[in-house]
Amino acid sequence: MPDHISGDKEFEDIPSIRSKALRINLNENIYGTFAEIGAGQETVRNFFRAGGASGTIAKTMSAYDKDFSDAIYGIEKDGRYVTESRLKKMLSHEIGLIEERISREKHPKKLFFGYANTVATIDFAKKYKGHGWLGIRYQVDPNEEYNEIALHIRFHENDAILQQQTLGILGVNLIYGAYYKYDAPKKLLRYLYDHIDKDKIEIDTINFSGPQFKEIDNRLMSLQLIKNGMTDAVMFGPDGHNILPARILYKKNILTLRGSFRPVTKVNIDMYEKSFNMFLNENRVDKDRTEVIFEITLSNLRAEGEIDEEDFMDRARLLCSLGHNVMISNFQEYYKLVEYFSRYTKMRLGLAMGVNNLVDVFDEKYYRHLSGGILEAFGKLFFKDLKVYLYPMKDRKTGEFTTSENLKVHPRMKELYKFFKYNGKVVDITDFKPEILDIFSREVLSKIENGEDGWEEMLPSGVAEIIKEKSLFSCSVNKAKIDS
Repeated sequence: MPDHISGDKEFEDIPSIRSKALRINLNENIYGTFAEIGAGQETVRNFFRAGGASGTIAKTMSAYDKDFSDAIYGIEKDGRYVTESRLKKMLSHEIGLIEERISREKHPKKLFFGYANTVATIDFAKKYKGHGWLGIRYQVDPNEEYNEIALHIRFHENDAILQQQTLGILGVNLIYGAYYKYDAPKKLLRYLYDHIDKDKIEIDTINFSGPQFKEIDNRLMSLQLIKNGMTDAVMFGPDGHNILPARILYKKNILTLRGSFRPVTKVNIDMYEKSFNMFLNENRVDKDRTEVIFEITLSNLRAEGEIDEEDFMDRARLLCSLGHNVMISNFQEYYKLVEYFSRYTKMRLGLAMGVNNLVDVFDEKYYRHLSGGILEAFGKLFFKDLKVYLYPMKDRKTGEFTTSENLKVHPRMKELYKFFKYNGKVVDITDFKPEILDIFSREVLSKIENGEDGWEEMLPSGVAEIIKEKSLFSCSVNKAKIDS
């Protein structure tokens, strides 16, 4: 750690926002610009109030008028202002000005930074609570390239002034963490909520980049957001990069497959392919406006009570390698998943699932915390334009297939099940591949872990090679054996 910003110790008590801002101000090397759009200059206000800001703040600005903002930062292709692209342009522009106007020869030890946010707070009707992007591009060594932390927030407070105040506190926590906790990113993440209740604001996307974060996997940092209760769901794409959920889900038809995918098997892919074809044949489902999401609940990531992060990464790599979007959620019940999607879209929703999952959906024990019990949950689950695509299960002893026609639920749930079944909310996947129904992920995993043969043909093309090459799921087969 560079000695000019070292010496940080764990605080027994959380330092106040003023003390954090003051510590930044009193560091003679930290120097930069604040650019804040949409919610006032709430972050920099804390630095002015703390005192000693003259050596820290190069410039503060708020290009609030859209035309003026466009003149400074350029026009976005989609015409929007509260976007990641806008944040990046703001950071690039402000850092460029610092580098241009401040002589490195005169200030060889200066650690330049640019802090920016672009935010939309709650609307007058209080129907849209608002969201925003904020980030910092900064140096911890004047001879190194810049690091960057960028994150997306969703407001949950019902008052614009309170939202502004919360944003200001979050901004100070981000800048302070960037300089004094960059070597412990997981702690930095937790400290973003210092003096902020988690029900006030949600962080649903965060990305770290730059020389100090070159070993950071942003997917693992996304997982921390859920573990820390900062959000209920995160997403990332086939390229392994974090995705803002709203960007993928907004006004889209959504088909979701929930599973442990430990590992992803031919059964999972057959369920996906067949349900996807059925979904595309539904009324008003345009392929170009449809997203398929492979979802893993947090409970499916736990091993002996703790989340196994390495195991999580193994599953993520395989699903991404097959070209899929992956969602990690904190939703044990399906109705919560549907409610989450309903934030972003009013279009058609589909759930592809196996028999055991559907039986669980009709199990009352999952809904005892609701005042309306299972009826309340089902009102939320099937209220939207939703359909369940049921993949059959084969009885190994009798060879019989379980479908929606002979599926058994609790006697008290029988009539409720019939209601949804015969109103077209539950439909069978009929063109499945019967020869693969003896494949189970847990058995494949056991074979991999025990070094047994014969598991490779149970997986989609190319997946076995990736497992061996990268030694996923404790696979001991090395690359040399693959190539032989």
